[in-house]
Amino acid sequence: MTTSSSPLPAAPAPLLAAPAPRTRRRMGRFTSAHAAALVGVVLILGLALTAILAPQLAPYDPTERVGKPFAPPSAAHRLGANDIGQDILSELIYGTRVSLLVGALSALIAIVIGTAVGLLAGYYRRAGLLLMRLVDIILVLPFLPLLIVLAAYLGRSLTNTILVIGLLIWAGTARVIRAQVLSLTHQDYVLAAHAVGVRDGHILLRHLLPQVLLLAVGQFVEATSAAILLESSLSFLGLGDPLQKSWGSVLYWAQARGAFMTPAWTWWVLPPGLLIVAAALGFALVGFAVEQILNPRLRR
Repeated sequence: MTTSSSPLPAAPAPLLAAPAPRTRRRMGRFTSAHAAALVGVVLILGLALTAILAPQLAPYDPTERVGKPFAPPSAAHRLGANDIGQDILSELIYGTRVSLLVGALSALIAIVIGTAVGLLAGYYRRAGLLLMRLVDIILVLPFLPLLIVLAAYLGRSLTNTILVIGLLIWAGTARVIRAQVLSLTHQDYVLAAHAVGVRDGHILLRHLLPQVLLLAVGQFVEATSAAILLESSLSFLGLGDPLQKSWGSVLYWAQARGAFMTPAWTWWVLPPGLLIVAAALGFALVGFAVEQILNPRLRR
């Protein structure tokens, strides 16, 4: 008598393989980074729309005396009034314009100078040594005292504030751009352009500059955040334009009128401080997201 043995049924294959722990960590970091970038974009867009629509959003002219001095928040004045009866909410809304304008224009000046210096320093090695010594000198100088001295010497105006900040924050961008250009000069397409006699200006503008533009955008975002903080610092110290409303100038007058020692700090000091933090945080989050895109090591 013979017995036939039937093969055992194969174990069902799993429908979906569970991701490895390292993959799950990467996915979590990717998601959290993009969520942070989204928060930053929302903050920036909200502030930008506030600046653009300031005449429609502000309930009063920020320079007019429309309330009682030190009036607390009410239906007529959502954030109260300052020591001379000006509406604080209107001051902050119009101040958003000035703070963002100074931040963006100062950052633009810094990025243009930093990108130009970085391109030249990375492409021309001997001249680059001299340019980088200048960059090193700027980076080691005591920044805030130098900023205060220059702002006080040039005078209190919005134009001077933009120029001073822009001329002092470009050095970091120059170092980053130079490092990228140094690596690009060894690429085959740059070496081939040299071999066929292409002019240096053409190589710099047509081959190297497009390769560092995205890096310059990331530096612009970070420089804008720094410029907003610096403008607020100068205005808080009384070195800003006295004819313009900004978040820092609101804090300056609050400090000068003793609001820090009275209950008025809750509606005169806290709101501009929170706006400065929100702007700096928004640009910082977007800048970090751009860095993650440009630097693969940050995504590991």
